[in-house]
Amino acid sequence: MVKTVKGFKKRDCFGRIEKFLHGTDRTRVCALYGLKRTGKTTLLLQTIAEMSEEEFGKCFYAEMNTENTMAQITRDLEKMFDNGYRYAFIDEVTLMKDFIDSAALFSDIYSMMGMKIVLSGKDSLGFWLARDNELYDRVRMIHTTFIPFREYSRLLGIDSIDEYIRYGGLLSQGELDFENEDVIADDASFRDDESTRKYVDTAISRNIQHSLACCQYGHRFGPLRELYEADELTSAINRIVEDMNHRFLVSVLTRDFVSSDPGITAHNLKNERDLQKRTNILEAIDKKTVTEKLMKLLNIRNKAEQTVEITPSQAARIKEYLKGLDLIVECPIRNAEMGLEKEERILFTQPGMRYCQAQALVYSLMQDETFGQLTEDEKTFITDRILEEVRGRMLEDIVLLETMKALGRNYDVFKYQFATGEYDMLIYGRNERGCAAYEIKHSDKCVSEQSRHLRNENMLSLTTPRFGTLEGRYVLYLGENKDTEDGIAYRNAEQFLKALPEISLTSGLEETESEDETEGMQPTM
Repeated sequence: MVKTVKGFKKRDCFGRIEKFLHGTDRTRVCALYGLKRTGKTTLLLQTIAEMSEEEFGKCFYAEMNTENTMAQITRDLEKMFDNGYRYAFIDEVTLMKDFIDSAALFSDIYSMMGMKIVLSGKDSLGFWLARDNELYDRVRMIHTTFIPFREYSRLLGIDSIDEYIRYGGLLSQGELDFENEDVIADDASFRDDESTRKYVDTAISRNIQHSLACCQYGHRFGPLRELYEADELTSAINRIVEDMNHRFLVSVLTRDFVSSDPGITAHNLKNERDLQKRTNILEAIDKKTVTEKLMKLLNIRNKAEQTVEITPSQAARIKEYLKGLDLIVECPIRNAEMGLEKEERILFTQPGMRYCQAQALVYSLMQDETFGQLTEDEKTFITDRILEEVRGRMLEDIVLLETMKALGRNYDVFKYQFATGEYDMLIYGRNERGCAAYEIKHSDKCVSEQSRHLRNENMLSLTTPRFGTLEGRYVLYLGENKDTEDGIAYRNAEQFLKALPEISLTSGLEETESEDETEGMQPTM
């Protein structure tokens, strides 16, 4: 098995596993924690492959299944320890029904004896629950779900942000052969709506349900028990996953299912400068039909079919577990003026999942009879426009999320809102006591309208008193790096993401060194 991963590039977190194995801590186990197909098994095998000959002779790998119990594995660990083994790599440990409620046996007995134990499993919520109970202060968690663009690019040799938007979030079997039958049997990645639906069902919904069922004999379901027993929990989870960017979580779960994408696109079509392309077609479509088709594609039941009323406490608990899975992150938003309504916005760590659901929406739109009267050029224009807007919104989220995660405590990264607009991203440097403002555009064209907020004197006057000197004003887009006469710096978004965490608040095209081994000119902030 180890030979199958030789030559594969290693994930950024690989060094943390080696640090654990060679450290002196004898009170903790290490847990690789993440959704399916994010490289956990490969990381285990790569770690074994990098061991010295002496260490390799003292290690063993085991893969659990639903028939195994903690009593069995602890007996095996005792035998292995007596035979001189000191490194244990246990995969799919969360499949054991009694893992969550007895996980402390690993740390309290075998780690204390001097055995280094690395655990992994696809039901990552099980680790999240165990961390706060049995493994509290006894585990080093290494997260694998979030794969930023710079790491995705390095691992797979893909430099296009659009490719990352379409397929990012997973390391598919075709790209990293895990030698795992479960992986091979499933679809490789977010190829289409069906593979996405299957992934959501197996990697997220079943992940949550299996972990809750195995924790404290099922007592952790709490307010979700009614949904689970009525077979409505999968429907509720899928609703949130598809409609994550809606403002209010409760309203998403309690109203009839309607995607936000058509309305956004309809607004932009009205503003289309080309009169021949301006159309009200998206307002004329049969929205109920679109909704029904989308629900069928995603296997989601309509509100009228639900047998259990969904409460705010149930919605809050689902959101909590999705955060626990590292699937969602709350977008940091600050208001520049008093009286502005606080917006809830969710950042998605799996871009490919979101994009495939948008493709399902386009499929539904194209089935509406209204489109039968359109020319093929008109159909192409409308569908391309929908997906372009989705990519644009996703690029904003990707830049904000990756910048926020990459920068340390000396920086605050957030969206800054005004009464008349917003900065897509503002970075405040605590040490510099200065800031930089960003607009993020999914376009390779340099247009003055893109930077209108960065030139708005009222917005500038509401920024500098609070966050210090405005060191730079930037438009992150898909074109070449360039500086404009009015002080706006255009920077390539792909280069910006790959250069993280190396940044400077000051405008310019200075050359900087990157820790990610990227070559050539790096964009400063």
